[in-house]
Amino acid sequence: MLLALRSDMKMLIGEIEACIHRDVGRGMDAVFRAARGGLWGAASALAETPAPRIGLITGFFVPGGDPPAAETDGPAGAALLALGLIAAGLSCRLATDTVCQSACRAALDAAGAGAVPIDAAPPGGTVESLVDLWRQEGIDWVIAIERCGPAADGRPRNMRGTDISPYAAPLEELFSAGPWRTIAIGDGGNEIGMGSVPVDRHIPLGHQIGCVVPADFLIAAGVSHWGAYAMLAALALLRPEWSAAMLRGLNPGLDRSVVEAMVRDGPAVDGISLRREPTIDGLGMDVHQEVLDSISIGYTTGSMF
Repeated sequence: MLLALRSDMKMLIGEIEACIHRDVGRGMDAVFRAARGGLWGAASALAETPAPRIGLITGFFVPGGDPPAAETDGPAGAALLALGLIAAGLSCRLATDTVCQSACRAALDAAGAGAVPIDAAPPGGTVESLVDLWRQEGIDWVIAIERCGPAADGRPRNMRGTDISPYAAPLEELFSAGPWRTIAIGDGGNEIGMGSVPVDRHIPLGHQIGCVVPADFLIAAGVSHWGAYAMLAALALLRPEWSAAMLRGLNPGLDRSVVEAMVRDGPAVDGISLRREPTIDGLGMDVHQEVLDSISIGYTTGSMF
């Protein structure tokens, strides 16, 4: 019976993952195929940890933005995840660059997760002190969401192939330092975790921008923000005592408010349009909330088991 229930749950979480495997014009279909099952692997392994202590890593600075600022994708989803985690009584903290710190703080505050501490590292600096801090804090899981990582030449690049190393702290070193297990969420091939799949063969400019840093579990999505939705829904299914807490992050009104607050108070910009507007990857919040609705339907079906 337990095996049957586990099989049913795996199938349902696979259906949730299918909701986020929607290409938005980046040519990610091959990456989706290579990463299929990542949501189940990540969520089930995390859910098996009795009381995980979680570190989140996010922030992708857009030097060509108007104004130059962190992009909306990443911190918004991290804030929703943080809300779910702390509402479930779990320990959580977030690491980012100093140049993305204000956007991350605006997102956390708007999500109702203002108590989550931010550990910020300067571009061009080191992260040794953060590694020591996270080890002292007993972090045992790290989740990176929409976090730039180094390509084969050691430099992080945006989707246009631009080297953004002057604006990025080496947070991939924190991600990989252990002893924690790692989950990564990405949507374009240039994010931490994409070293788990051969993105150099799968996406345009993959040989130039593809991040070489792997993760224990990779969740690929059409937009990284959707990966946060999916992770919340999967954890709600797998740990019923966490369900109400995780579902707090799947609130369309809150989702929109977080993005609006980031843009207003961060500031933050859309990484595609480069404008200071409450959109993510060039898509209005109505589009993201269609994906959220489809994931919520999957959760509702699964919660009947």
